[in-house]
Amino acid sequence: MPTETEVALERAVTSHRHHSLYSDRAAKIKQSAVRDVFDISLQPGLVSLAGGNPFLQSLPLEKLGGMAYRLITEQGLTALQYGGGQGTERLRAQACEVMAEEGIEDADPANVVITTGSQSAQDVACKVFCNPGDVVLCEDPTYVGALNTFEAYEVTVETVAMDELGLVPDELQRRIDEVQSAGGNIKFLYTIPNFNNPSGITLAAERRQRIVEICQDANILVIEDNPYGLLRFDGRPIAPLRAGNPDDVIYMGSFSKILAPGLRIGWALVPAHLQRRFYLASEAVTLCPPTLNQMLISEYLDGHDWRGQITTYRSLYSERCAAMLHALEDFMPEGVSWTQPQGGFFVWVSLPEGIDTYPLLYKAIDAGVIFIPGAAFTPSDDPSSKLRLAFSAVSAENIREGVRRLAPVLQEAMSA
Repeated sequence: MPTETEVALERAVTSHRHHSLYSDRAAKIKQSAVRDVFDISLQPGLVSLAGGNPFLQSLPLEKLGGMAYRLITEQGLTALQYGGGQGTERLRAQACEVMAEEGIEDADPANVVITTGSQSAQDVACKVFCNPGDVVLCEDPTYVGALNTFEAYEVTVETVAMDELGLVPDELQRRIDEVQSAGGNIKFLYTIPNFNNPSGITLAAERRQRIVEICQDANILVIEDNPYGLLRFDGRPIAPLRAGNPDDVIYMGSFSKILAPGLRIGWALVPAHLQRRFYLASEAVTLCPPTLNQMLISEYLDGHDWRGQITTYRSLYSERCAAMLHALEDFMPEGVSWTQPQGGFFVWVSLPEGIDTYPLLYKAIDAGVIFIPGAAFTPSDDPSSKLRLAFSAVSAENIREGVRRLAPVLQEAMSA
């Protein structure tokens, strides 16, 4: 339901005099559908194809434990103390090494800002660039966490169509012309070019520079969110949009998918002329990113074959993606289609138009499987005939069983 309706119902049911103190911004903040489903997915007996979690069991946990022990016992007075607001110099330099693996070879650690996950970097970008009513462009569908951030900053979100090759340049140009002709003030394009969450679609290499150039001509920044880029199954990452465009793209990276999300460490590579404002806005929110977590990641990057670990992840996720695609082929009724990811964590499933997948979630839970309804990934309040399935943290056997349980639920909806 619309946010305004949710807020009205909340106030009607649990009225309190303090509710009148809420800011307009607070009224626009709502619970993520992904978090709602996450709590449900912990119920025993359910096969969860919902959460985009990395498979942490493949990490060298004992080795990481030893690193953490040594950091606290030998460097605890530093590791447990406040740190610099921009992040440690060591980790910023290492983030540049990570980005070089994908083709960003000119990154300067001075322009890297360590953040509390890339989610924090999205928040800072809105804080620095967006006034209420400004316009942000994004893919449709897009990451639910970004949509929640845009809502909180009272930003108008306008979507740009995708096809199997990602964001469509002609559609981007058309939408820019349309919004600007109507008086909209577009601040940036938010894009997840590699294995888009939720669709799994990758932006074709031949489209990338054209998209940046369209935004350059319109004086629109590009916010490139790339937590999955190194998880391309064939091991040959496509160069990011930032690679050849240091002045026009803010690049957001994360250690959540290539190491561990619980450490809550990401980074932003910011154009030099924007770095100071971005850094100051980030520092105003977090004061400093957690020093111990940064130092632990640095120890891991220096003391472990992290490139080999990423290779392990690629193989693991490739096998699980293949298991999901095979299960979909075997069990899904005619009329259902899905994307063919080249990496990342997700498959995007499309039912015939007119079927709302949100109420199907409850029937799926009764059948013993859980997914994320497509409506969570679009700013529209219209029903969605899409749904997201995640394969990253589920065994091949459970993936197949989960798809088998889901198929009759979708078949019943389509028959009705």
